[in-house]
Amino acid sequence: MAQYNHQAIEKKWQEYWKENPVNVNDGKKEKYYCLDMFPYPSGNGLHVGHWRGYVISDAWSRYQLIKGKYVIHPMGWDAFGLPAENYAIKNHVHPAISTASNIKNIKRQINQINALYDWDMEVNTTDPDFYKWTQWIFVKMFEKGLAYEKEFPINWCPSCKTGLANEEVVNGCCERCGSPVTKKNLRQWMLKITEYADRLLNDLDKLDWPEKVKKMQTEWIGKSYGAEVYFKLAKPVSDAPEGTDGDKLTVYTTRPDTLFGATFMVLAPEHALASKLATPETKEAVEKYIFDSSMRSNVDRMQDKEKTGVFTGSYAINPLTGKEVPIWLSDYVLADYGTGAIMCVPAHDDRDYDFAKKFDLPIIPVISPDGEDVDVSEHAYTAASGVLINSGEWTGKRSEDMKKNAPAIIEEMGLGRKTVNFKLRDWVFSRQRYWGEPIPIVHCPHCGNVAVPVEELPLRLPDVENYEPTGTGESPLAAIDSWVNCKCPKCGADAKRETNTMPQWAGSSWYFLRYVDAHNDKELVSREKADKYLPVDMYIGGVEHAVLHLLYSRFWTKFLYDIGVVDFDEPFTKLFNQGMITGKNGIKMSKSKGNVVSPDDMVNSYGCDALRLYELFMGPPEMDAEWDDRGIDGVYRFLSKFYRLVTDSKDKDVEPTREMLAVRHKLIRDITSRLEAFTLNTVVSGFMEYNNALIDIAKKIGGVDKETLKTFAVLLAPFAPHIAEEAWHDMGGEGSVFHAVWPEYDEEMTKEDTIQVPIQVNGKVKAVLEIEADADKETVMAKARELIQDKITGNIVKEIYVPGKIFNIVVK
Repeated sequence: MAQYNHQAIEKKWQEYWKENPVNVNDGKKEKYYCLDMFPYPSGNGLHVGHWRGYVISDAWSRYQLIKGKYVIHPMGWDAFGLPAENYAIKNHVHPAISTASNIKNIKRQINQINALYDWDMEVNTTDPDFYKWTQWIFVKMFEKGLAYEKEFPINWCPSCKTGLANEEVVNGCCERCGSPVTKKNLRQWMLKITEYADRLLNDLDKLDWPEKVKKMQTEWIGKSYGAEVYFKLAKPVSDAPEGTDGDKLTVYTTRPDTLFGATFMVLAPEHALASKLATPETKEAVEKYIFDSSMRSNVDRMQDKEKTGVFTGSYAINPLTGKEVPIWLSDYVLADYGTGAIMCVPAHDDRDYDFAKKFDLPIIPVISPDGEDVDVSEHAYTAASGVLINSGEWTGKRSEDMKKNAPAIIEEMGLGRKTVNFKLRDWVFSRQRYWGEPIPIVHCPHCGNVAVPVEELPLRLPDVENYEPTGTGESPLAAIDSWVNCKCPKCGADAKRETNTMPQWAGSSWYFLRYVDAHNDKELVSREKADKYLPVDMYIGGVEHAVLHLLYSRFWTKFLYDIGVVDFDEPFTKLFNQGMITGKNGIKMSKSKGNVVSPDDMVNSYGCDALRLYELFMGPPEMDAEWDDRGIDGVYRFLSKFYRLVTDSKDKDVEPTREMLAVRHKLIRDITSRLEAFTLNTVVSGFMEYNNALIDIAKKIGGVDKETLKTFAVLLAPFAPHIAEEAWHDMGGEGSVFHAVWPEYDEEMTKEDTIQVPIQVNGKVKAVLEIEADADKETVMAKARELIQDKITGNIVKEIYVPGKIFNIVVK
């Protein structure tokens, strides 16, 4: 009996495919672009958890290939940024050297998957021929006014020693190193993603993406309707900063219907007038509070349940009541949302209520369920709607009606204006690090900021000995005088280069476009190839990128659409987020936790096909799953049994029975439907189930017919390509299994000729009747009585027949 030798079989077919590629673009086939989120080259290499997404994408790609498509399935490297640089610093090696070494190792590991990757399309974000076009996109954004410079407090990681975008702060900590994030006032380059807020929100409706991802992006963009309301200052600020109105405070509110209940105001500590509103008596406390708040991240400030604040000593005038309201500072108000100032209606907002109770501020209810007084002595009344009370001429009106109408009324009265607001903030695009794309800007004392001419791109990252972050707010590039000092491209005067670099998200915001034209030195991507091969049909990766990478990629794609580079404005038509494979007890695999399982060992012991199948078999692909070494043994046994079934049958001329044909067509039906539904774990269990069914039939008739085994091989090919190719050829298949036609089933052939009906007497099975599947009720009942007549004692009082399932005779 032949034994399954995975090493010999996999080596044999890998060599065959190298000489006979199966995914060839003949220019006639329909394209299908299936893409993995490309990895950053970690020094730890891949573990079995990384394999999962790659196996899912390759199985789906091979399925599309067998269905007659030309499959675009590339791979590359997200190699700039903090992960690569932090690894280099930790290991005292230049990031260019460590990155190249890590890529070499991970590429070796990825090749073990034996995926359909077209390495001729390979991209690397650190390659000057690649980042030339990242810089080109930045220059185009600068020319359109979407890239601008601004100094303001940013999230600062003291460990990574660089600024972070809001999206890179998770629970108050740096998403990369886990260190608590503070604030630092720095000069930053910004990208005006807010210009695209409406389009980014509205176009989610046309995407075939998981609803939870669309919900996350919707909430991050955070569109709301309301009004800006003007509160005149009781005492104007004479020395207000330039561009700031010293006569009034403007607040944004989504509940203008509650304006009569606004009894105090709160400003963000960073508000331009925060320190100016302090009186001599409050100045010291105000300045201390402003400083203390600057050391805390936005996330920490929003999560703290204990409210803190300081009274400025100044007052504003409620525009509807004419009463003075005290102006406070509190860090639960953020400068970058709305206007950085809020009106507080403590009777109907929990945060405002807690603040008012703590600092003994007035609480006036203006909404009740029935127009009568409402008790707010113990807690706020937060119902979304009700009848207005204590609201002047608005009293008695429905609050939900006034929520809609108040903005226009306020605008007509000259007390404010109706407006739309977004939580989304412009993208902080500077990093004070070495390992990133240089920002192609020159600072000229005469011309201001000038873009490096596109014909001079790429602006190459200089080779340096000292690449560690300075912690001063300046990039290590600032110390290289020979690189920094340059001539202004516009006027020729002495000038200086921008020394901050781009964030790690820059290259990944457009890399998917470059794959289809990776060697073009004249354009980012030719319009001809863009029109032919883009956008991405299926994008596969982790849900952790739901906001950052996916939102940025959508923004850049829309910009490139606007300037005519591509003819589509969404990069990824369909998105699938695979679940994570964890170590024992659901703990994420990591070297530090000592629970990493290397795919190298698994491939050596069990083979690529077995590991691929087990990665899919572990559970629903969108759910997390816990790795168990014992599980792969069962998958290996399945492959061994299938291999023996093939080798035992290959020299036999077996005629398919009606039962065999029914199994074949059911196999096609079930595997195809499960695959299309993306329940890939049930696809693998289906192979096991039908393999056992074929083994049982083979025992009865001496083997399995070649057409059934060829069909099994084609269906198995996307998941276990090596053994499928072996089985295809053993059964006499011509060419590669991947050039076969995906089989279709005949519904009539899935029906059995005969069925087995259990016969019961008083609920206990006495016999099993085998009868024609289309036999009518009377025939079944008559033959059943005949079969068990000697087992019936007493009188028959009732007969129950469930067609095709069971026949029960009740006797007394």
